[in-house]
Amino acid sequence: MKGERRKNKTKILIKFIIILIFLFIIFYVLTGIYNESKIKLKEGEKSKIQIERIESKPETNSIEKVDIAKSYLGLKVAAKLIVPKINLETYVLEEYTKEGMDLCPTKFWGPNANEIGNFCITGHNYKKDNMFYDLINLSIGDEFELLDNKNGKYTYTIYDIYKVKPDNTSSLNQNTKGKRVVTLITCVNYSNTRLIIKAIEKGNS
Repeated sequence: MKGERRKNKTKILIKFIIILIFLFIIFYVLTGIYNESKIKLKEGEKSKIQIERIESKPETNSIEKVDIAKSYLGLKVAAKLIVPKINLETYVLEEYTKEGMDLCPTKFWGPNANEIGNFCITGHNYKKDNMFYDLINLSIGDEFELLDNKNGKYTYTIYDIYKVKPDNTSSLNQNTKGKRVVTLITCVNYSNTRLIIKAIEKGNS
């Protein structure tokens, strides 16, 4: 009898130990699943925050809307040009005429202001506040702004400066590879030479 009781107690103890081991395994597995879920949740929240930060971060080349005069001395305005280095702030007339050129720099060739392509502006080198007299003092790397009511304000960086003969029209080329380019043109050397200043939208050089 005593032997059978001992055997029964041993069997019960073994079953109890097996149940404890089984419960421990279940607890371990469930704990692992719970911790993994917490990690994934934190990673998901972190990714969401990063996405929100990226979406809320302003674009470096975002358009800044402006409101400039639509006419100057009775003539239609295409844009406004601001060149800080030489203290130049002038309107750019929409239509190229001899009369207009005597008053203000004028669009000479290309697309509308601040659109893809080569927007060419020509102006006399008269010694007047709104003319291109000091254009010769600009250097590669200098910046200027072009503003218009449709596309807003863009900043351009000068990347090339050279002189050509009056009959050389290569600076008017519209092959800009999908970029915004502005070309400033004026006379130098008693009108025997043209000064060409090429600039590209800042950040797209």
